[in-house]
Amino acid sequence: MKKIKFISSLLLVALFISSSVYAGGGSRNGTAGAAQLLIPVGARGISMAGSTLVGATGVEALFWNPANLVRGDLSTNVMFSNMNYLADINVSYGAVSTNIEGFGALAFSLKSLSIGEIPVTTVTNPDGTGQTFTPSFMTVGLTYARMLSDRISVGITANLISEQMALVSTMGVGFNIGISYRNLANVDGLSFAVVLKNLGPQMKYDGTGLNVYAISDDLSRPNQYYKLDAAEFELPSTLELGMGYNLNFNAENALILNGVFQNSNFYGDEYKFGAEYSYDNTFFVRGGYLFMPELESDNNVFGLTAGVGLNYNLGGANVKIDYAFRESKFFDNNHIFSVTLGF
Repeated sequence: MKKIKFISSLLLVALFISSSVYAGGGSRNGTAGAAQLLIPVGARGISMAGSTLVGATGVEALFWNPANLVRGDLSTNVMFSNMNYLADINVSYGAVSTNIEGFGALAFSLKSLSIGEIPVTTVTNPDGTGQTFTPSFMTVGLTYARMLSDRISVGITANLISEQMALVSTMGVGFNIGISYRNLANVDGLSFAVVLKNLGPQMKYDGTGLNVYAISDDLSRPNQYYKLDAAEFELPSTLELGMGYNLNFNAENALILNGVFQNSNFYGDEYKFGAEYSYDNTFFVRGGYLFMPELESDNNVFGLTAGVGLNYNLGGANVKIDYAFRESKFFDNNHIFSVTLGF
């Protein structure tokens, strides 16, 4: 009874936050910052258009739903992933997790964006000063999850967000909260999940790069520096509802169907659909699509997604290799590779 009351309280909190924070974008489209939090990681989830709120488990569930971290089959997992993102941006990701009997599951993750060198330009030198700077965007996460019953799991991730560009920088913290329910309504294979992402205080840039050299035209005061006051910005918070169904045809062939509805404080509503076919839990074929009915089709940068995966046991270690392809309309298509080791 206590666990049911706890779940009910969490759901009421989710509904309250969604009604007071999420406005379906509208006039606030594009107003949130810390966009690095929205960049997905992991080839399996991306190949199914991010619809894996209920399907992803273990260390690969960290970005999608922290509640499913505790549902991993192995006690310790290590994951590495790399993606060529938009405009020659490279996204590297690493995570390690462990299940502790009687306590739950813990995980540590690190996501870093490699943007390369950018020439420094000024008003007097619009073609560049000859100097360059290298932006640094990084997210460090700590996750805890546990089973409340044989069907219900909960999890929370605390993310430390760091952004630096030339002589300005900012740092903040955001939280992801997830609830996952297996065998919903006593239907074997039917799952449901609720995830709140990127909840936290506003962030603000600061640094010597905001200092401006002021020149008085009428000589009423000496030339001096003054500092610009950068505006605060919100985190890109989202509310996601996910459903999934596992269909086992026989001992070797299985199909997973997933769907997600996403509402946010900075963009239009998103509907994500994905599927995965597996043969003998060894070979996988995946596909997905993201649909945004409130916005024109040209506003959706990404199109169809697809991928394959291999799962092989090497005696003392389980090795998973996944690849995902994501269509991009205005930039080069994304290619994502992931390797997961389980012990």
